Amino acid sequence: MEAAATVETAKHVLHTFGIILLAGLACGLLSAKTRIPDVAILLIAGMVIGPAGAGLVNIQVDSTLNQLLLIFGSSYILFDGGASLRLKILKEVWITITVISTFGVVITAAVTGYAAHLLLGLPIAVALLLGATLGSTDPATLVPVFRQVKIRERVAQTVMSESAFNDAIGAIMTFTVLGMVMGSGEISIGRAIGDLLWQSIIGIIAGGVLGYLAAVVIAHEKYDFLVEYAPIVSLMAVAGAYLTADNMQASGFMAVFAFGIVLGNKDVFGFTLEPGEAKQLDDFVQTTAFIMRMFIFILLGSQVDFALMQQYWLHGLLVVLVMMLVARPLAVFACAWPDRRARWSYREMLFMCWTRETGVIPGALAGMLLGMKAPGAEVIASVTFIAILVTILVQATTTRWLAKKLDLLV
Repeated sequence: MEAAATVETAKHVLHTFGIILLAGLACGLLSAKTRIPDVAILLIAGMVIGPAGAGLVNIQVDSTLNQLLLIFGSSYILFDGGASLRLKILKEVWITITVISTFGVVITAAVTGYAAHLLLGLPIAVALLLGATLGSTDPATLVPVFRQVKIRERVAQTVMSESAFNDAIGAIMTFTVLGMVMGSGEISIGRAIGDLLWQSIIGIIAGGVLGYLAAVVIAHEKYDFLVEYAPIVSLMAVAGAYLTADNMQASGFMAVFAFGIVLGNKDVFGFTLEPGEAKQLDDFVQTTAFIMRMFIFILLGSQVDFALMQQYWLHGLLVVLVMMLVARPLAVFACAWPDRRARWSYREMLFMCWTRETGVIPGALAGMLLGMKAPGAEVIASVTFIAILVTILVQATTTRWLAKKLDLLV
């Protein structure tokens, strides 16, 4: 009986995967026709075929399968984003990236938290917990958006890099404030900074080392014995980079992003692939990243809890609007304008103000708070779902339009 139940479960999962792939394919075609970034269309598709809609897909948030898909999918998309960056451009804007992915998150969290305190009547500590949960941007959304919307390289690479690097500080802030809210500790700025430095430095080192080793075995003129298996090496190394950093209590997402940067800039380190081999690897990475996007955003859409959102939707929406229209612009101008080396134009900063989608990471943090029964967790989860829907459906779909208006398309 137990074996039969296992087989039925496997068939159900296979059936679900088939539906997601079919829906994802249709979304990809629709995205190509409408030129709307596919993440928004995939999110809507998830809501349509999820439990609140047709009921064709129902994977629980706390299931092992869901966590596996989210962790590996986000990691692979981050690797793809890192591989598309160029060190020459990053050298020009590294100050802005560093400041906006640290102090920018603090500013966003503080302003959003204060708005939640006023509009939702939350205790200030719980309101700050909500702000910290929403503080980071979403690389799983932004990377594919900038794959489809071609804008000035330094703007796209700054926003993508920020989204990869600010996850660590967003998570650290969330759990630091949670300790205060639950009475298990006090906010320690020194400890938070120490955790951030550890997660960042170890994550970057782990990803960088694995990226260099991967380049050696697939592109070294003498030791490229795995050149024919470059796609498999990329899959193994993405998982390896995440797990290596995570086991060292560092940021796994930062590690896979650094891995992608090193492998994507392998020519800087003296490694090159033949044109045919490079195209084969690039085609594999882009196809795999698209499949990961299908699963992540269709699942994210299917798991939106409309019943939970209903009670707080009006004031929650106002909090999200404050985050989008007040907190984000304040963070961008405070962090990017002083960078005299980058010399950001007003139009570039205005565009960065609009590109701060909320997605997988804040959603995962909100889910963890619900599981831990943290004070105010239901309100936090409700506002997080609203932020995911509004930012992805509004900001992602208008990215191309705004870039064109600001003359940033290339």
